[in-house]
Amino acid sequence: MLADLQCPLCMHRNIIHYHQDNVRHYWLCKLCSLVFVATSEYLTETQEQAHYDQHENYINDPGYRNFLNRLAAPLLECLTANQCNGLDFGCGPGPALADMLADAGKNMRLYDHFYFPDTSVWQMQYDFITCTEVIEHLHHPAIELDRLIRQLRPGGWLGIMTKRVRDSTAFRNWHYIRDPTHVAFYSDSTFCWIAQHWHLELEFIDNDVVLLQIQ
Repeated sequence: MLADLQCPLCMHRNIIHYHQDNVRHYWLCKLCSLVFVATSEYLTETQEQAHYDQHENYINDPGYRNFLNRLAAPLLECLTANQCNGLDFGCGPGPALADMLADAGKNMRLYDHFYFPDTSVWQMQYDFITCTEVIEHLHHPAIELDRLIRQLRPGGWLGIMTKRVRDSTAFRNWHYIRDPTHVAFYSDSTFCWIAQHWHLELEFIDNDVVLLQIQ
């Protein structure tokens, strides 16, 4: 199996076994440090949506909005007055973050593969794109990140929220890997690789929030 594995982010095959629980195997890319699950252990699309349908992230839930504000607040501080057009990628059925940014005067578009599959969003460019609790679900992160970055105008921002890998000891007991739809796990080193590969400026905001700016 190891000979057939390829990192879904950097496409290299320098892979080692990282962890195994009673459900899945986890693999580490030695180039970009992504920890990932093999495609053979992915849920089907039907199973995946059934899992997402159980989420209770309501658009007006104060707790949920407070959680999302940990990305919204630093992003809004970085945006200039002219940077008004944004895309909430992977917004889910209750696009609370887009609503919050619209309240702050931004023009928001929505895209979600399951809930807002509006492909017309890819015909526009944006001053910023948000991606909260999404990239850990992506089956093809190289393709999706490349698409998102290409949709940004010069000086545009990509705001990402995802919990980051610390070390193998913490990984074994990490609640984040218990979600069967989480298939890719990013560390500080992974985001440094992403920034270098796509020529982005990188800022670590919190232990699960990063901002990337196109140069």
